[in-house]
Amino acid sequence: MPLWLEPIEVNRPYLHMTNAANKIIVALDVPSKSDALQLVEQLRPEISFFKIGLQLYIAEGPEIVRAVLSNDAKVFLDLKLYDIPNTVAHAIESASKLGVQMLTIHLSGGTEMIRAAVAAKKTGISILGVTVLTSATQQTLDQLAIGEQLDRHVIRLANLGAAAGIDGLVASPFEVKFLRTELGDKLKLISPGVRPAWSEQGDQKRTMMPREAIDAGADYLVIGRPITAHKNPREALEKILRELK
Repeated sequence: MPLWLEPIEVNRPYLHMTNAANKIIVALDVPSKSDALQLVEQLRPEISFFKIGLQLYIAEGPEIVRAVLSNDAKVFLDLKLYDIPNTVAHAIESASKLGVQMLTIHLSGGTEMIRAAVAAKKTGISILGVTVLTSATQQTLDQLAIGEQLDRHVIRLANLGAAAGIDGLVASPFEVKFLRTELGDKLKLISPGVRPAWSEQGDQKRTMMPREAIDAGADYLVIGRPITAHKNPREALEKILRELK
């Protein structure tokens, strides 16, 4: 069993967290270490999982991962690796040494790359496959000459990842329901593009409200700007938790 799915130890400070809070991964899509750690400090009493993406990782490097982990938190390193199999495998070896719990790869890299990624992971890290970005639409696929409907393309990539041994999928909440039908409970489903009714949609195209995404079958919700860009992030989080309850 991956470490990020193991039961919480009784002496951990996040023992009191609600089930709703356990389903939220807060995206630290901010420009600096100080901004990120300020958010972690504000939200850590309720939230144990934080996503570090390209913006923050490129600005601060591996040290930001260590800093967030040092707060007794878990890290979802969202770098969406997409390269030749050898390069992706070595990148995953490096991420495993950092101690992150989840790491993303693009499933469009193909079977050989996915298998190399899975083979390179160490105990405690889960490989998540990205299907189609939540900013993409059918028009995006048409521009790329992908002659397939978006939902069928998502299922094709999901099955490719499942066959190669990934641990979970990152997919729009709109795809969660049919992915559950297709794959059952074989893979964890992590949904970005989650927006409460009171927040702006931004550049996300295929969005859904938190309660709807959970009801559709998502295991985790990745929520960034509705919380992190709010004038009071803790207040925004509490509003979302009330919606989920």
